[in-house]
Amino acid sequence: MKEKQIFHIIIATGFGTGFSPFAPGTVGAALAALIWCVLAIFLPVSFLLYATIFLILLFTILGIWSSNVLEPVWGKDPSRIVVDEMVGMWIALLAVTPADHWYYILLAFILFRLFDIFKPCGIRKMENLKGGVGVMMDDILAGVYSCIFILIVKWLKII
Repeated sequence: MKEKQIFHIIIATGFGTGFSPFAPGTVGAALAALIWCVLAIFLPVSFLLYATIFLILLFTILGIWSSNVLEPVWGKDPSRIVVDEMVGMWIALLAVTPADHWYYILLAFILFRLFDIFKPCGIRKMENLKGGVGVMMDDILAGVYSCIFILIVKWLKII
């Protein structure tokens, strides 16, 4: 590996969580949730929403770029690339803002991982997109579905 690829490895592997020997996608999503929880402790609600949107946009762009660089080396959508799980998790957490109840955070995590693993409702089709866009889009859609589901649960006051 070239030294120039170190940046892309750090981004794509979710700061190294993608190298986890057990469930790297779950570990990457957990890191994203942890980052978000730390931000929720220190940021006012309005800033948390903007910070989450910023993270989503920034890491989507960086994730596409880094995936495009690393896919020729590691193969198509390798399990080591978990930046897509991080972005999808942050999208799911948009519905939790404000971070008022821990069980919504847990629900976001569980729903996102279920949508990501089973890939219903067109999520699997997103993997057919080429390069970094294909790597990112299935998890982005899983995050969107999770976010919508949580908003419905909150609206209906089920939990």
